[in-house]
Formats: sequence, structure tokens, C-alpha cells
Amino acid sequence: MKVTNAEIVISAVSQKQYPGDMLPEIALAGRSNVGKSSFINKLINRKNLARTSSKPGKTQTLNFYKINDGFYFVDVPGYGYAKVSKKEREKWGVMMEEYFQTRETLKAVLLITDLRHEPTKDDLQMYEFLKYHDLQVIIIGTKLDKIPKNKRAQHIKRTKQTFQAGPDDIVIPFSSETGEGKEESWSVITAFLKN
Repeated sequence: MKVTNAEIVISAVSQKQYPGDMLPEIALAGRSNVGKSSFINKLINRKNLARTSSKPGKTQTLNFYKINDGFYFVDVPGYGYAKVSKKEREKWGVMMEEYFQTRETLKAVLLITDLRHEPTKDDLQMYEFLKYHDLQVIIIGTKLDKIPKNKRAQHIKRTKQTFQAGPDDIVIPFSSETGEGKEESWSVITAFLKN
């Protein structure tokens, strides 16, 4: 997909702030610091539409990015980051649950994981939560460029096994450095937007 227009429309904390234009949405979920912002920026060929940070836990709202005036990427707060107070984490949890459970325009969720490491308990919990709510999950394994080529298949296999991914589950290895996985990501996203 050629992205000609990308803008952040709103950072929402509750339903009443969600955009009302009913365009389809693709959500991005993942641990803090796993590369969600870099993933968005690479897909849309922009250096810093989604703000990347060396400090995890920066995304504290639901960020709606409007792409080509046709759909939204919705970046949800990263989970599993210890330096945020328990109260704050609970607040994010409520906000995310409300979004995932009520948003009719949500077409699929990209679950961003770090391919270098085995998916964490938090990753598995998020995956199970999304599946429980019958949401379409696409697993994106980032930081592919950091894994030696001869070990990549093994890392992908481990990710699939840890999630107990079924035959219909999509796992895309991705690198925001080299752009590997970008075309595949777009073709999968485009297919879900048409549904």
C-alpha cells in the first residue's frame, strides 16, 4: 500500500473520544519497548509519526492514526512495564478492555512481539484475551535483523509454539531496520480491511 497521508487524529482515554467516522481500524498491541512505533513508522515510510522512545511505557492513551483517509492504526498502551504504578496499569487495562470489547470497526489486532525472545506471560495473556473476544490476531515478530539468518526459522517456530498458534494464525517476521516483512504485513492488513 502506498501511504500518501498519515496523521494522528486523537489520543483517546475513553469511548466518547473515539473518532466517529466509523472507518475500519487495525489495533497494535504489545509489550512496552517492543517496537510498535517503529513498526508503524516503517509501514507508512515516516520517520516519526508514531513517537518512538527509549523509555518504555510512553504510550498511555489509545492513539488513533488516520491513514490515507481510509482507515486507522490504533496504538494501545504497552503492557508488562514495571515502572508504571499498579493503579496506572489498571487504568490502562480498563481502557484497553473497553476498546477491544466494544469497538465495532476493529478489524484485526497486530500483536507485536520481539522475535529474539520467547513470548512472555503478558504476551500470552494478551493473545488469549484477544482470542477469547473473537478478535482476529496477527502476530508480528519484530527485530528480525538482530537474529542471525541461520537461527531465524528456529525463532519463528518457537514463537508459534509458545502461542500454540493454530494453522489459521498468521505470524510475520519483521524488521523496521531492513523493511523485511513490510510487504507481507501490508497484504495481510489490506485483506482484513476489506472484510
